[in-house]
Amino acid sequence: MTWLFNPPAPVALSIIGRQALFPVRRILCVGQNYAAHAREMGADPTREAPFFFAKPCDALTTEAEVPFPSATENLHHEVELVCAIGGEGADLSPAAAGNLIIGWAVGVDLTRRDIQAEAKSRGRPWDASKGFDHSAPCGPLTLGALPNPGGAIALAVNGEMRQSARLDQMIWSPAEVVAQASRLWRLMPGDLIFTGTPEGVGPVVRGDRIEAAIAGLAPLTFTLT
Repeated sequence: MTWLFNPPAPVALSIIGRQALFPVRRILCVGQNYAAHAREMGADPTREAPFFFAKPCDALTTEAEVPFPSATENLHHEVELVCAIGGEGADLSPAAAGNLIIGWAVGVDLTRRDIQAEAKSRGRPWDASKGFDHSAPCGPLTLGALPNPGGAIALAVNGEMRQSARLDQMIWSPAEVVAQASRLWRLMPGDLIFTGTPEGVGPVVRGDRIEAAIAGLAPLTFTLT
C-alpha cells in the first residue's frame, strides 16, 4: 500500500513502570459530573444520564510546554480523572464496564470558554471550544485498579490552589460513566474517557504553570506558552 502523504504519527501515552506505550484511539469526555461544578456552570446537579463530548486523539499532549490556543480571550482549566480502556464492548453494565478500564491518569480539559459560551447561546456545537490542538494535556498511565477511589483531585495555578475535591464526589462513578459511554459507542482498546471536573474551574494565561494531581497517580505539570 502506498499513501498520498505520510500518515500521522500514532498518539500514545507512556505507562508507569513499562516500556510499552498505550496507543490512543479516541478521547471521550463527560460533562458536569460533580454537583458543585454543575452548579457553578448554572446547571441542576440531579442524577440525570451524563452527557458526552469528544476531542480528537491528536488533541492529547504530554509535553511540559503547551501552546496557548488561538481565538480565545478566556481559556479555562479543568482537572479530570482519565480512564484508559483496554477491552471491547457495547451496552455494558457498570460491572462489565469497570472491567474494561485497565489504567488511570491525570488529565486537564482545556476549554475556550468564550467560544463555548457563544456556542451555547446560539444552540451550536461545542467542538471549537473543546477539541482544539493541545486541548487535552495528560499524564502517564498507572495500570491496574484505581489506587484511591475516594482520593483527592486538585489543580493549582502558579502554586495557588484552584480546584480541590474528592473522586467520591462524582455524580457518576468511573464504571458508570464508561457504561453510559458504551451505550452510545462501541468502546475499543485505546479509548480514553475524561470523567469530569470538580468545581473551581477558571482562567489561565500565557506563562501560567498548571499542576494537576490525583491521589495515587503520577502528577501532571505543564506551562502555557
